Amino acid sequence: MSKAADLYPSRQQEEPQIIKRQDPTLYNRNFSNAPLSEAQLKQYERDGYILLPEVFSKAEVKRFLAEMGQMEKDPELLASDAAITEPSGNALRSVFQIHHNNDLYARVAADPRVADIARFILDGQVYIHQSRLNFKPGFSGKEFYWHSDFETWHTEDGMPRMRALSASILLTDNTEFNGSLMVMPGSHREYIACVGETPEDYYRESLKAQTVGTPDAGSLQQFQQRFGLSSTAAKAGSVLLFDCNLMHGSNSNITASPRSNLFFVYNAISNQVVEPFSGGKPRPEFLASRETITPLQSPAPQRKAG
Repeated sequence: MSKAADLYPSRQQEEPQIIKRQDPTLYNRNFSNAPLSEAQLKQYERDGYILLPEVFSKAEVKRFLAEMGQMEKDPELLASDAAITEPSGNALRSVFQIHHNNDLYARVAADPRVADIARFILDGQVYIHQSRLNFKPGFSGKEFYWHSDFETWHTEDGMPRMRALSASILLTDNTEFNGSLMVMPGSHREYIACVGETPEDYYRESLKAQTVGTPDAGSLQQFQQRFGLSSTAAKAGSVLLFDCNLMHGSNSNITASPRSNLFFVYNAISNQVVEPFSGGKPRPEFLASRETITPLQSPAPQRKAG
């Protein structure tokens, strides 16, 4: 198998670099049968993200939260590698691979209200590259530092091109006080190549607090001056869709209000992972689908009784 060309080299040079994006953001431009309006899709293309308010009902969110509560009490899950705790203490930070390990969340990942948009934007069949529950408990939820997801997925997982997007489904109100995601609109059009060699099994550290693969202060300052900052605060049930290369991060939560979100990464089947571009061994399956890549199918509609 020939090695894929590395169009976005990172962690290979002594100085950070800014590389022009070489891939589209919106792969499908046939707006006649799109799941969003043309204006919404062009906004996504321009800004690298779009916030869709209250896509899921209060009843649905209540069910998602109840399921999350059950997962937090599962000793087998909590003892697994897929459960990540905060850097200090035992509070849950993330639970990964929920599209495989939980029937309800698997159906949410395939829900047409989200999956159909991913298929349209990426123009083809998709699969779940990564899924997780993100917790940011009251008083103790730590920050997620500025980063482009694609930098990690490319370097550590072997995702070749920028043909993926993330969907964050808000399970609680995300406010500017409890750590809602901050983004730099338009930053997805450029890629920051980071410095620093990737340590072996680095994922064990980075899932708690990432230091390698994070942009340098000079590049971030330049990005903020050029692209500015926006909050994605929204009500529970809303869906934030954002491009794989959008620069984003979130503050710690020192309020009493928890911030919890479902998180699904949709990747084009044509863009499935190859060998990591860092040259290291691939991250485990629970972080990056490699052995279990199947096109996502929409769930069959349920028949009404009667």
